[in-house]
Amino acid sequence: MTRNVPEEIKPMEIEIAPAGLRAILAIPPNAIGMVIFAHGSGSGRLSPRNNYVASALRDDGFGTLLLDLLTPEEEQERANVFDIGLLASRLSMAGRWVREQWSASAMPIGYFGASTGAGAALVAAARDEPEVAAVVSRGGRPDLAGAWLGNVQTPTLLLVGSLDEQVIELNKQAFDAISAPKRMTIVRGASHLFEEPGTLEEVIVHTSAWFSAYFQ
Repeated sequence: MTRNVPEEIKPMEIEIAPAGLRAILAIPPNAIGMVIFAHGSGSGRLSPRNNYVASALRDDGFGTLLLDLLTPEEEQERANVFDIGLLASRLSMAGRWVREQWSASAMPIGYFGASTGAGAALVAAARDEPEVAAVVSRGGRPDLAGAWLGNVQTPTLLLVGSLDEQVIELNKQAFDAISAPKRMTIVRGASHLFEEPGTLEEVIVHTSAWFSAYFQ
């Protein structure tokens, strides 16, 4: 699961104030938008699967920001890991940070959420701070967005593994509650983590097409 990254877009470690969130930023030349990654519980900016997806998206012309939604100290408090409101506020903070950067100020912003990060992405999108062009959930828990699902106006793609039966049902419930343009795609042969050969590649194809369509 290794990709060669051109020298000019090699990722760099940054810190986003005021919370001191650690992140990995990479922007290819003439980027068509910025995808901010929201990881699930027990994961973070170093997630090998999300870094693999991010590398492929950069090849397709997207900037990427892989973000730790909590500081190391905050992660020690288990309740924070499942505090969707807190995680959403951190994602919005990162979105505003992107908007403030002169080199990325005109870029459309999208959220890519995995597991609990998907719930946070949808809450952040529903709050509309800043405006979000599209959301993609990979093996996510969009149901955790709760009552916010009815306020989501952002085009949303839900990607779920065919072997992840419980999460399929939770995604179906969330899908029905979203009134925005939406699609739910079952990736055949994939489990919750999409570790099976070829499954992440399918995620990349669907994700890139979704962001391309709504970043125009």
